[in-house]
Amino acid sequence: MRRRVPGRSAVPSRRLAVAVMLAALASATASAADDDAALMSLGKTLFTVGAVPPCAICHTLKDAGSTGEVGPVLDELKPDAERVVTALKSGIGAMPSYRGSLSDEQMRALARYVSRASGGAAK
Repeated sequence: MRRRVPGRSAVPSRRLAVAVMLAALASATASAADDDAALMSLGKTLFTVGAVPPCAICHTLKDAGSTGEVGPVLDELKPDAERVVTALKSGIGAMPSYRGSLSDEQMRALARYVSRASGGAAK
């Protein structure tokens, strides 16, 4: 039987607490990655077929397999997510506003997808 040493009895408890915290962090990171993958999937679906009209009709974006010739080539433009949301809400040039047809969550998903897929900043 081990004899308790004063001041040392908390060491195993601290190690356990650190292990539990690391496990929780790993779980949260995996959950965040799952959430990001779901957001990217939603954004791609909206880009290719979900938005009305779909972005892919007018824009070229390699990741989406789109070759539209009306709007800018997004792979070259590399817009950040904020710029995409602004364009979606307001419309720009021949592009209509999607304010009435997409929710804020859908616009954020679409913006994240476009910015990430084109190499822009996702924010």
